[in-house]
Amino acid sequence: MRDFDDLLDANRSYADNFNLSGFDGIARAGVAMVTCMDSRIDPLRMIGLAAGDAKILRNPGGRVTDQALVALVLGVNLLQVERILVVEHTRCAMATSTEDELKARVGESAQADASWMTLGAIVDQKNTVRADVMRVKTHPLISDDVAVGGFLYDVDSGLLERVV
Repeated sequence: MRDFDDLLDANRSYADNFNLSGFDGIARAGVAMVTCMDSRIDPLRMIGLAAGDAKILRNPGGRVTDQALVALVLGVNLLQVERILVVEHTRCAMATSTEDELKARVGESAQADASWMTLGAIVDQKNTVRADVMRVKTHPLISDDVAVGGFLYDVDSGLLERVV
């Protein structure tokens, strides 16, 4: 099993130039993003922001889950979020496999039954983005003044395409 020494060494280097000490945790740019956990996505840099500028919520497929919605409500009401991006991406494993295929792959890897778990395969990304944007826009604790947009990120070009 790998230890964490390399990551702790990198953290020490990071801390040498750390500049967020005392920061109050608001979203300085007024932005929150829900996106996928895919390591090809660099959420802040892809929209020209830096640490401290935005609230970033990541999960498989970039879905507006119940927990993501809680975070968005907190961001809007307590952390100065005024714009929300819902961002899915091309070549996403959650959108290129069926629910059964994902469960089979997970079960095979874990050497255990994964059929009981809901993984959240995405059948149609653009319709899913639209539905998730609507879920945010219609939440009673998110003001109509908050701008909410849905996007598809191209992992090969780095470009965002507006869906809604």
